Amino acid sequence: MGLLRDAGVVYKPVEQIDLGPCSNESYFKADKAPRMAGFLLKIFAWFLESRIIGALLLYIVKKNNQVHKLVSNATLEEPPMFVPLHPITDLNQQEVKQIDSDASPPERVQQAIKCVPVTSDKSLDLKSSCFRRWTIADYSRAYSTGEITPLRVAEHFIDAVRESCSPPLPMSFFINSDAEDILRQATESTLRYERGNPISALDGVLIAIKDEIDCYPYPTTGGTKWLHKFRPCTGDACCVMRLRSCGVILVGKTNMHELGAGVSGINPHYGPIRNPYDPKKICGGSSSGSAAVVSSGLCPVALGVDSGGSVRMPASLCGVFGFKPTFGCIPHSGVLPLNWTVGTVGILAATLDDAFIVYAAISGDLPSHKPTTLPPKVQFPLLNSTKPISNIRFAKYGEWFNDCSDEIRICCSNALNLLCDHYKWKTVGVTIPDIESMLLAHYVTISSECSTSLSSHMEKLDFAEIGWDVRVALRVCGAFHGKEYIQAQKMRNRQMQIHNNIFAMADVIVAPTTGRTAYSIVDDALKTGEVDCINGAALIRYQIAGNFLGLPAVTVPVGYDKAGLPIGLQFIGKPWSEPTLMHVAYAMQALCISEYRKPKVFYDLLHKS
Repeated sequence: MGLLRDAGVVYKPVEQIDLGPCSNESYFKADKAPRMAGFLLKIFAWFLESRIIGALLLYIVKKNNQVHKLVSNATLEEPPMFVPLHPITDLNQQEVKQIDSDASPPERVQQAIKCVPVTSDKSLDLKSSCFRRWTIADYSRAYSTGEITPLRVAEHFIDAVRESCSPPLPMSFFINSDAEDILRQATESTLRYERGNPISALDGVLIAIKDEIDCYPYPTTGGTKWLHKFRPCTGDACCVMRLRSCGVILVGKTNMHELGAGVSGINPHYGPIRNPYDPKKICGGSSSGSAAVVSSGLCPVALGVDSGGSVRMPASLCGVFGFKPTFGCIPHSGVLPLNWTVGTVGILAATLDDAFIVYAAISGDLPSHKPTTLPPKVQFPLLNSTKPISNIRFAKYGEWFNDCSDEIRICCSNALNLLCDHYKWKTVGVTIPDIESMLLAHYVTISSECSTSLSSHMEKLDFAEIGWDVRVALRVCGAFHGKEYIQAQKMRNRQMQIHNNIFAMADVIVAPTTGRTAYSIVDDALKTGEVDCINGAALIRYQIAGNFLGLPAVTVPVGYDKAGLPIGLQFIGKPWSEPTLMHVAYAMQALCISEYRKPKVFYDLLHKS
């Protein structure tokens, strides 16, 4: 294979890189392969799975995608960094409240409620022209006043889910949802309200869980037909346990892209998850169902897992908020071990307020395992402060920011300008070098970890149970070797240093969330899935730093394209800067919320409209 060896890039030391806006660092994009689905995808999968032809094809795929040049054979001075753990530093964040990290989830929710503005029913009259989804505060208020009960809302939910499954375009929101279990939880919550002792403001609030997270008694399938047979669910994930302790009604396991191995949400086993703004369009992946249930009004909040933009992408395409915290901020206990160093539980929500409240409930150390990385005190953002935070600097890499559709570029630029003008914040021009190299290093990392995680099951598995697109993905995932994984971790260290230098110049990195809006679900993909590298690259373009470097990030709905499909703007923060990120996202929400539009598929569970 020495004759076939591709020359690798020699990366200059980080201290020699010009990160300013006039840098001569080039913005490089790798060539992408054409779309495959249906019979063509089957043929490609068969060839990949053959011993001789498959090895040659895999070499060609890696070569064409520049993996050899930018990662495998590259020269990097940095030592590998295997886990993106960040030490705690005093960021001097503005308008925050100190919370005891040992507080229980209900206590943390109560503290979070004190940090958000109080709104009245009168100020939220749905008869106005402004569309808004029902929030945690709306449900809590309606239950406390006796206007409606959790049991009645649960009945509305069950009816709505049944309706959503109807032809001709079933929405495929859920893999599992047990009406009897939902009614049991709702009855218990209703009794607590009748006695005047709800557990927290989350008591009786409907929350859905991505089927990558354990939520007993449901099996955890990971969007497959087989994984739960090898790994039975025996209890709740830590994050689910914390929500349950707050009194929430857990309404089921949301549909997802199989094994999280794609960005469309087209699942050949459980149906394609359809976008509430246009059921003929994708939701994005892989937390597709979680985004869709929030967008459609079925739940104010859902949990997802974000390993490669899997919370932020679908949130953006479905017009809701997607929040991914700093790596290690939320315990990963009880989440499918598909990867170890790039994924974290994330939150999809109707509003930033709701994302914050649920973040308060589920974040924090496991009592049995306290790493030294988390502080003794937790900071919550004072979103109800009358004094806005000041002097925020947004790092904007122009070539990267503009590498999207014209409609997204114009919408996101206008939103950013509006935000800066209103709060007197500033934009700082920067250059972020080697973004494509970081993307490929992330791909090597997540692929290697996923392949290793599933390796013990592959020999026992009937490949007929796997979607054709995932068969291709698994074959590629297994093609990376130890040297490539080490090279990818060197790239992680390098990019960590680069981003730290950028954060010395700015507080937040800003970019569109996706490079395009939701695209059409094509019939040939319904039974096989699809491999669509061009659209996939456009969706994942702005996601990777959050996962590969463990940085917190949030996407905010800021507008729509000409077809009425949502557009999101993303803010990426310094490690542990969740309060600042939430302040920025809340400020953006305040400027955009009056323009939010109702999806074509929407359910009013409080029956107020």
